[in-house]
Amino acid sequence: MNGTLNKVMLIGHTGDDVKMNYFEGGGCIGRFPLATNEIYTNRTTGEKVTNTEWHNIVMRNKAAEICEKYLKKGDKIYVEGRIKTRKWQDDQGNDRYSTEIQCTDFTFLTPKNEGGMPYETDRGTSKAPQTSSPVKNQNEPDVMDMEDDDLPF
Repeated sequence: MNGTLNKVMLIGHTGDDVKMNYFEGGGCIGRFPLATNEIYTNRTTGEKVTNTEWHNIVMRNKAAEICEKYLKKGDKIYVEGRIKTRKWQDDQGNDRYSTEIQCTDFTFLTPKNEGGMPYETDRGTSKAPQTSSPVKNQNEPDVMDMEDDDLPF
């Protein structure tokens, strides 16, 4: 294999609301921490051990705006993206490093009530659940009144 791969898939809970930064050209970046947990039983003591790993998630433009609108602290989300390490200097001039997950795709996993929350996204475009209130025609039979004898299952 000649190529390389930089791909991350995470399912976790948000540690805070999305923090937005807007730019002059109209673009924006949203950032939030994501917690993933590893749970195992210690063989010697028999205790359950939970290790939490924190990830810095970065989203751009429309995806960031969708997450800012619908994602709250504690929500469960699937994030797909790539790892990126940034180098920067602190106030004292020391080199510092930040490792982030540059999000390319995500799906909201926390079920929401009828508030219009999108349940899935694909490349940052929202697919909100269809909510409609059909008017029942008096001549149409109710679905519950129909017999299900001819159903294949």
